[in-house]
Amino acid sequence: MAVRNHSGRIVFVFRGSPEANASNSARTMPKLGMREIRRAQLIDATLLTIDQTGLAGATLASVAQRASISTGIVSHYFGDKDGLLEATMRHVLRDLWQATSRRRRAAKADPRSKLRAVVAANFDAEQTSGPVMKTWLAFWSESMHKPQLRRLQYVNTRRLNSNLCADFSKAMPRAVARRAASGLAALIDGLWLRGALSGEPFDTKAALRVANDYIDLVLASRE
Repeated sequence: MAVRNHSGRIVFVFRGSPEANASNSARTMPKLGMREIRRAQLIDATLLTIDQTGLAGATLASVAQRASISTGIVSHYFGDKDGLLEATMRHVLRDLWQATSRRRRAAKADPRSKLRAVVAANFDAEQTSGPVMKTWLAFWSESMHKPQLRRLQYVNTRRLNSNLCADFSKAMPRAVARRAASGLAALIDGLWLRGALSGEPFDTKAALRVANDYIDLVLASRE
């Protein structure tokens, strides 16, 4: 049979020879990473669809059309619309958690720097882009009715409070730190929500200023 070698030339090999077996193996070998590529492609399409049409318009068919693949492939990877939203939010949350870890590692060891790093991660460009903000809003609404989404929200809330409480605890008693962490978490959510609903580009500098002022006030009261 005729096959193309690594240099691009056509060569002839006999059936059953090592070259023929290698060629057959190459043709039947699964495409490594295709699952991850497809999932990432569909998650990006979901974010853009929610951004432009809202959650109601983000059907499996509309997401498939935007990604230029069949609806059956979307169903294969995510099952249904709930599964697609859950996977999309897991992606968004993973980005948030990675940004938080990265910024906290880069920050100085003092509580103020660590706390500001957490705030900055929650207001970074990825978390305040139009598609992600609208997907967050859709997720919060759906999480009140879908247990699997509610669990994701619970995990995210716990992780945020844990980071904030750990940093505040370096400067004050644990009970006081928990209250301070709860206040800052509420402020982060409130500033983010107000920005998301404003209809204007998110004012990151203003949000950082308000949240960081809160950190300074709380820490100053313990000095």
